[in-house]
Amino acid sequence: MSRYVDEHSGRFGVEPICQTLGVSASAYYQRKTGERSARALEDERLVARIRALHAANYYAYGYRRMWKALGRAGEHTPRCRVQRLMRADGMQGAKRRGKPWRTTKPDPAARRRADLVGRDFAVERPNRLWVADLSYLRCWEGLVFFAFVLDAFSRRVVGWQLAGHMRTTLVLDGLRMALGQRAPGADVCLVHHSDRGSQYTSVDYTQTLADHGVLASVGSVGDAYDNALAESFVDSFKTELIADRVWRSRSQLELATVEWIGWFNHERLHESLGDLPPVEFEAFHAARRLISGDGSVAALPPRPAERLSAARTGPAGAPAGRNGADPGRPSIQIAADASPGSPYGLAALDVGTGPTTLP
Repeated sequence: MSRYVDEHSGRFGVEPICQTLGVSASAYYQRKTGERSARALEDERLVARIRALHAANYYAYGYRRMWKALGRAGEHTPRCRVQRLMRADGMQGAKRRGKPWRTTKPDPAARRRADLVGRDFAVERPNRLWVADLSYLRCWEGLVFFAFVLDAFSRRVVGWQLAGHMRTTLVLDGLRMALGQRAPGADVCLVHHSDRGSQYTSVDYTQTLADHGVLASVGSVGDAYDNALAESFVDSFKTELIADRVWRSRSQLELATVEWIGWFNHERLHESLGDLPPVEFEAFHAARRLISGDGSVAALPPRPAERLSAARTGPAGAPAGRNGADPGRPSIQIAADASPGSPYGLAALDVGTGPTTLP
């Protein structure tokens, strides 16, 4: 094309030819002189930064969350530019897919406990509602089963376990991790919600809940909406970590799960949390409570309407993205407890008044 412009520029002029051909005159001059524009150089630098962030976040982010992640990393650029560069480079967010596989086997002899949640997973502070579920993964060594406990307030994974079986001990290990990390205390009204799987209605499991003063809430069997928050987490876990990867051994899968859960709790951006990771959201909540002095949480970032009722959204309506930093928020520094017994625990919160634990 530049050759054609060169041959006919003396007769028609460069600008009219470029306009007729639908190309910019600046692109023609850039190609002719071999000099790249400042914008092209900046685009190249930004694409390299986006690629690095995309890989660091399990290739899970689309352009909106990538734009937010760039802003948190100090790279402030228009969202439309991020969208353009990602599209041109073929980068996109993780696509949810997969076929359901039944892991819930009800125990007909178990006591039918009440559903205390009613598909409403909105709570005002941590350790008020936990949701639990069990799913499966595949590797060359066979099936691996994954049990977890999630805090509905922040979507933080507070307990989990992997095993090659579906026995009650699997889900009990995940529950004990949650109880050990969070230690809700006897004065906290904590509800534990699950489906009617035989593991969760077993005597050992329900007795452990009762021993720690936790109220058991059970939804129905085969209805994803009754435990939509847990179902959404499983979908994210399998989409962002498991899909499109080859898992040779259970040990490889377990190590990857440890890393992913650490990323999910400390770095993954959640739109429903005011575009904060779970640990950061809990720290922000604790800071606001300290600043207000009266325990009020009215100043917390508003959550989207779909966060308020799973009945209106279903499992596919769960949170996905996050926003940039709010200059009005207090400066928060989080120190993570790296001890083996609490790999993702929040050790201290610095808001200018000294360390404190979460309320």
